[in-house]
Amino acid sequence: MLDAVLIGIGNEFRSDDALGILVARELRRRSNGSLRVLEQGGEGTTLLESFQGASTVLLIDAVASCDLPGTPLRLDLSRECVPSSLTCASSHAFGVAEAVELARTLGRLPRTVILYGIVGASFEAGIGLSDAVVRGIQELLQLIEDDLHTLAAGRTLDFQSGFATLGA
Repeated sequence: MLDAVLIGIGNEFRSDDALGILVARELRRRSNGSLRVLEQGGEGTTLLESFQGASTVLLIDAVASCDLPGTPLRLDLSRECVPSSLTCASSHAFGVAEAVELARTLGRLPRTVILYGIVGASFEAGIGLSDAVVRGIQELLQLIEDDLHTLAAGRTLDFQSGFATLGA
């Protein structure tokens, strides 16, 4: 059995920032309880606590980037820092990138940490995802499920160097 935690990060009342929470809920439903799934707002110390005891952490968050809205991404944070050109949508000063780097510095980073996301179009107050983000969700769900099967089989994920966008 895979010793993993999937963490959906976001805020349901900030448009595309709801992505991580909504995708986590769908993956929880699909896994029928076989996967530990958490929902969080992106506050760094809470994320650090969630890493404890897991060898694999899968983070899902909407991101701000110069890429086109709706672009899905997958990044291996076990080996690399969050690129400066990419910002997780959290409104916290100590958020996802900072939590991962602090865990790395303290020697508490799980063996595998993957960030999945979709480039958002809007992070303004409001309910509902933009059309661009909605169009990317099925591809993102499929990638995460494929990665979970690969990891559960004891195989390593295939990453090309650094920031890996899908559909490019």
